[in-house]
Amino acid sequence: MNTTSTRTIIGSEEWCSLPELDVPAIKAHINSCLSISCLRVYNLQTFMQNDALHVRYDIHPLQHNLSIRIRCQSLITDRKQVNNTRCYVIQTHLQLGDIVKTVDIALVTTDINEFRFNLNADAIGNCLIDLQRKCLLGKKKPQELKDVYGNFSEQKTRLKIGILATNKNLYSHQRMIEAAQERGHDIRFYNIEECFFKLDSSAPEIHYRGELLNELNAIIPRIRPALTFYGCALTRQFESMGIFSLNSANAISRSRDKLESLQILQKNGLAIPRSAFSSSQTHNQKLIESVDGAPLIIKLLSGTQGQGVILTDSHRSTESVIEAFQTSKTPILIQKFIKESKGRDLRVFVIDGKVIAAMERIAAEGEFRANVHKGASVRKIVLDEKERLLAIQAAKSFDLHVAGVDIIHSENGPMVLEVNSSPGLEGIEETTDKDIAKAMIKAIERRLN
Repeated sequence: MNTTSTRTIIGSEEWCSLPELDVPAIKAHINSCLSISCLRVYNLQTFMQNDALHVRYDIHPLQHNLSIRIRCQSLITDRKQVNNTRCYVIQTHLQLGDIVKTVDIALVTTDINEFRFNLNADAIGNCLIDLQRKCLLGKKKPQELKDVYGNFSEQKTRLKIGILATNKNLYSHQRMIEAAQERGHDIRFYNIEECFFKLDSSAPEIHYRGELLNELNAIIPRIRPALTFYGCALTRQFESMGIFSLNSANAISRSRDKLESLQILQKNGLAIPRSAFSSSQTHNQKLIESVDGAPLIIKLLSGTQGQGVILTDSHRSTESVIEAFQTSKTPILIQKFIKESKGRDLRVFVIDGKVIAAMERIAAEGEFRANVHKGASVRKIVLDEKERLLAIQAAKSFDLHVAGVDIIHSENGPMVLEVNSSPGLEGIEETTDKDIAKAMIKAIERRLN
């Protein structure tokens, strides 16, 4: 042990143990920025025992490995705010080299950084921290970890994954189930409409046909537009319980609103077709002029797969359609018609900031919408660097782990037409021969393993 007089010198990372929790070895990041030590836990549930509130939880003590699980239970001693989340606090013994301390630890259900355990520097006591060095109190070799954990394994971890949707038989959902099962995971389909959840700061719950879903490791939300509100609320409930969602509720809801999504793309400086929006008929003339007049596109704010998209070819027809929607209090936006695109667009599949596949969609004869559901034909393409970066930046603007980015070509270069948070797999897998379902499951593994 390194000492200066009576003060122990420790590194920015050190191996320690939590004997009362049966954790013989866990790497701690010595963190002077947190007001309390934080331990990443999973499957957290509260219960009453001897008239006191306790908590059960799982610990996966080794970084990048979920194969070792230690089931713990502790008395809740307090609640603290950590990264804007109120967390349960327990008290337990810590051994760090020859140092033995009783420490307060907040149980966090989301990652603070790559470390499972962040140790508050003040909790250690009379120590000096050398931020330039690591493991001054000793390293743990792989064989030592095998010895202390017995079942230590580098094999892939079996995860519990739930697909949240309404139609199990869709090609996309069947492919995700196949891909997850091939990789050894337990994946199940849950109909959003048959789920309900309980809001309780001590014991939140999610139920499906009498089954408690609190112990899922991850969910894949595939929410159809009509269920966006409830589907996002359900996804948010999973997230609040520390269960990873491949796309977050916030990202999904923002991408679903065509007006908000354009504002997000605009804010991030990404090229979009010129668009306009108003709730008053008194502005219609200037509204039409602002997008260079007819022909132009009129869109419902919540339409998908080309539905709720109208092409008007004259000023008079444009005014009539806009007034009809305004009379019925239906919000719409109008958009410049990019005639040079010639009924073609690109669908780019982005996963974790990388382009996985891309195809060009060509509208059917007499149709301006390049949607497969509208009879468009498709072909595999290779993106140029500008198109690739635009797709990646668009997905990143919404914080989407998985996105289908639609790009259209204009005389000024490529523009983002739309960002889809639940893109279908059938057309793009068949066209590009890429296993996108497998790539989605791997994205979950990267987050949790």
